[in-house]
Amino acid sequence: MKTIEVVAAVIRHEDKIFTTQRGYGDQKGGWEFPGGKMEPGETPQEALIREIKEELDTEIEVGDLIDTVEYDYPKFHLTMHCFFCTVKHGNLVLKEHEAAKWLTLETLDSVDWLPADQGLIEKIRQTLTH
Repeated sequence: MKTIEVVAAVIRHEDKIFTTQRGYGDQKGGWEFPGGKMEPGETPQEALIREIKEELDTEIEVGDLIDTVEYDYPKFHLTMHCFFCTVKHGNLVLKEHEAAKWLTLETLDSVDWLPADQGLIEKIRQTLTH
């Protein structure tokens, strides 16, 4: 089984978290944290800055690593490096996603998370409550 290595941005603003709904592929319609595949030679932070610029036309600052999620999908193994991020410049314009939402602690469970992202929710909840 092949491994795909990706990065994901958990963009925070005050007590809210930004999430996007996938607009394409097998997982279309599921909710996830924006990001994408790392390119050869990139650090996870560099990949995240590039991906968010491409997908959301926004410059971010990459903060702490939340977790590296390992998840087996039917056709591949996913390694996902997830970081807290903040917006430096831009308005989070949706270029590839169907929809987006700012979720609060109370609404984190209101969307249908993709399986790999589901594992992060509890860690994010703990961070937001402290």
